[in-house]
Amino acid sequence: MSHQIQPEPTSGSEPTLGALVNDLTTEIPQLIRSEMKLAQAELAEKGKKAGLGIGLFGAAGVVALYGVGVLLAAIVLLLALAMDAWLAALIVAVILFVVAAVLAVVGKGQVKQATPAAPEKAIEGVKEDIATVKGGHA
Repeated sequence: MSHQIQPEPTSGSEPTLGALVNDLTTEIPQLIRSEMKLAQAELAEKGKKAGLGIGLFGAAGVVALYGVGVLLAAIVLLLALAMDAWLAALIVAVILFVVAAVLAVVGKGQVKQATPAAPEKAIEGVKEDIATVKGGHA
């Protein structure tokens, strides 16, 4: 939304610098408010679309989780053709627990590498900059 500042002519002559500055000082805040309202409306619309997209991603995750459950049930039923059903289910459960344990150990290692959460390299760089400004050496 853009506004054009149009000075009002004074009795057929060019407007004075004072009149132009006065018009400018009254129009600029109005222009800024209009632009802020436009930005706010635009962000609200984008927020709605992002919220809908996130909801759809969540729904896709839930449906995929059900799909994995059905796939695991199919594996149990397939194994049950060659052995007792309880043994087939137990084998699939043990395999799932082993996979979960491996993922947990790998995840724990990743979290350990990420902590502490402070940006250590940036902090060290700032300390070096301060020492340099003070006349010290890094």
